[in-house]
Amino acid sequence: MEIVRLGTLSPRGWPAPAVTVGNFDGVHRGHQVLVAGAVRAARASGGTGVVLTFDPHPGRVLSPERAPSALMTLEQKAEVLAGLGVDYLAALPFTLELSRESPEQFAHHVLQQALGSCLVVVGNNFRFGHGRAGDLAELKRLGAALGFRVEGLEPVWHEGAPISTTRIREALARGAVEAARDLLGRRFAVDGTVVEGKGRGRTLGIPTANLQPQNETLPRVGVYACWCRLGGAGGDTRPAVVNLGRRPTFGGGETTLEAHILDFEGDLYGARLRVEFAVRLREERQFAGAEPLLEQVRLDIGEARRVLGAAHGEAPKNTV
Repeated sequence: MEIVRLGTLSPRGWPAPAVTVGNFDGVHRGHQVLVAGAVRAARASGGTGVVLTFDPHPGRVLSPERAPSALMTLEQKAEVLAGLGVDYLAALPFTLELSRESPEQFAHHVLQQALGSCLVVVGNNFRFGHGRAGDLAELKRLGAALGFRVEGLEPVWHEGAPISTTRIREALARGAVEAARDLLGRRFAVDGTVVEGKGRGRTLGIPTANLQPQNETLPRVGVYACWCRLGGAGGDTRPAVVNLGRRPTFGGGETTLEAHILDFEGDLYGARLRVEFAVRLREERQFAGAEPLLEQVRLDIGEARRVLGAAHGEAPKNTV
């Protein structure tokens, strides 16, 4: 799959594009249904499966003080979409000028002119154009005039409510990473680079990899059983105990993400690392000193081995 940034709206010339439109932050189970609809139609017609997204998120431009943090990076989004069979991720720069375009202008300039859409797949609650004035009925009317079909799909529900990025953010804010996994269809993951820490873990005999996250959204502070992929996506997968917090036993400070990778020896400084959150083990708390902390960490390691099945070398696959 190729990421194409639509710096201009000149025609792309892709064969018979089937396009789905949205922010697709998280590419959750609801998004996946839309993507599957576009990809399936593209394959049936010998056409091109296209996801049209906006970068940055429209909220960053229209109301930056209220804009939500992103669940994933553009690169992570592209990785998941590639796994779903998408041919092109078309990233449209969202600007004030674009926000002022009417539904008619957006449909003409972007969907017809730039992408040459033959089919557009969206959710039934899709809104577009200045002031979100356009809806599904309007898009169908415009599509009939501009030469593309429109398919509207129902939302995907889970536990009594539609799946949404808002629900996923709320789950992560509670530390409910298993609930987030059920909504996403995979474990929530954070990518980053291993940087030098204070070395306290190594001094205690439990070395940690200190991650500088690329993701904007992190789960609630606490201790988690995780899977760590060395080298990022597609790397060797190891079980880990991860502390996300301020290390109150040692005086606190800024929030850090530290992963103790089980049964691993080696230097990871400067390496890319992916942390996939599996189970929340406990809250972060302050201990009376290093020894009580060390005793608890040993218990955490044992519990992580149990919940991850790490003692048997079971490392379930995941796509970010």
